[in-house]
Amino acid sequence: MTEVCPINNLEKILLTTDGSEFSSGAVKEALAMSGKCSSQMVAIDVVEANEEYASEAPQLVAKAEAEAAEALASVKTAADAAGIDCVTEVHTGDSPYQIIVDEAKKNSSELIIMGRRGRTGFAKVAMGSVTAKVIGHAPCDVLVVPRDGADDYKKILVATDGSPHGEAAAAEAIKMAKKTDGSLIALSVASSDAKKNEAEQAVLKVSQMAEAAGIACETLISTGKNYVEIVEKAKEKNASLIVVGCHGRTGLGRMLMGSVTERVIGHAHCAVLVTLVS
Repeated sequence: MTEVCPINNLEKILLTTDGSEFSSGAVKEALAMSGKCSSQMVAIDVVEANEEYASEAPQLVAKAEAEAAEALASVKTAADAAGIDCVTEVHTGDSPYQIIVDEAKKNSSELIIMGRRGRTGFAKVAMGSVTAKVIGHAPCDVLVVPRDGADDYKKILVATDGSPHGEAAAAEAIKMAKKTDGSLIALSVASSDAKKNEAEQAVLKVSQMAEAAGIACETLISTGKNYVEIVEKAKEKNASLIVVGCHGRTGLGRMLMGSVTERVIGHAHCAVLVTLVS
């Protein structure tokens, strides 16, 4: 049976890896996605080092670059074996996220695939700062994959609040469900009972969009903290992917994404796709 590409018009994928176990799921998924979608893959590893450190400890920087090149070589070997067009690059600089964003722009990437470091405790924003900043500045959608890798995207949970970025996330989730012959769960979380009507309207709109596309859609309304409810409902429903929206923003000096999205990525049991709204 031929595997189906879950994302439309996915010609170029940018994989970011640091060669660690936390990137293993992202590497696996990038290879799988590139194979399914016949996409070109650019795999990069960024060695973080400012000019002062590079001049004072050139041997350490060179060692880190060599290790990065070795890790990328294994990615290239796997890609070649699978017949995937893959280019690998080691970059060195003091702003890893900016290098990643610039590479995505330069290569006209439609998707960035990256890993995240798992932590525990909902009191923390459990996601690496590089991942957060990449999402805040990315010119395209970002797929964040846990260490264990991604699933088959047959059961997709989309979180919506009825806003434009929520609707964009729903539209992408519906397209993916249609391509994979999967099902959809539309979830909206009300901060209080007084907000339940807004949540109901939000999932109703997604349900109508899904029905028009011929996709089965289950709707869920819950009350509480957004990120807790999204993560817990995704786990309860055994979702294979969570789709959330994110506004494209500017301004390098601030954290450029909502805390809900950050915490969902940090605690989700499955991969999370962040769709961009300019």
